[in-house]
Amino acid sequence: MKIHCLQHLKNETLGNIGTWISIKGHTLTKTLVYEKPAFPEPEEFDMLLIMGGTMSVYQEKDFLWLKPEKDFVKKVIDTGKPMLGSCFGAQLIAEVLGGKVTRNRFKEIGWHRVKALIGENPNNGKYMNSKLPACLFPEFTAFMWHGDTFEIPKNAAKLFKSEACSNQGFIYGENVLGLQFHPEADRQWIENLIKDSGHELVEGRFIQSKEEIFRNEHLLKDYQNIAFSLMDWLEKTIS
Repeated sequence: MKIHCLQHLKNETLGNIGTWISIKGHTLTKTLVYEKPAFPEPEEFDMLLIMGGTMSVYQEKDFLWLKPEKDFVKKVIDTGKPMLGSCFGAQLIAEVLGGKVTRNRFKEIGWHRVKALIGENPNNGKYMNSKLPACLFPEFTAFMWHGDTFEIPKNAAKLFKSEACSNQGFIYGENVLGLQFHPEADRQWIENLIKDSGHELVEGRFIQSKEEIFRNEHLLKDYQNIAFSLMDWLEKTIS
């Protein structure tokens, strides 16, 4: 399988997702969007990953690549290919699908509990069978690092929520998955993020210190299993 990744930060790794790709023996290509990106044609890959970033999706004047990236993501969605957006990536997908992205009431950093829902669409009150991995129900602990939040797009279903952020994930169609949390977070990924963005670890209701984050290192193994299960599920949606 050919997987294409949109990367927004120079020091970003794919963490758990990269490990899964290696184990599976899949082919990985990347667009480094911060380097005058040239996007591939959708027929050149089977799955799209959209990773996180320190920017916001509404900063098109500051990041000139944002508009072309959004156009590319819309083009891929229209093909029906599976897609995973993590944090900023999920916000980007949400906006492309018509959802608003704004500042969240709280900044959320560190390990936090997430409640899994059964595909409720907040726009019409209906439920869908998302067939997500059983390991996500009823709750799990996920790694967060965000200040923005997305609105659930009109034709998408809400999948996850946390105490600090009511919209932690959604699914659009059968295989476009937006996650506010970071399934890719392994120890090296977290260390890199703290090195680059540690100044954000200020006192806050939902902001953990570096020490608190690494006190929960025992969560990493189960979290990797969650990431692998999500990727296995997404892989199975390829027709």
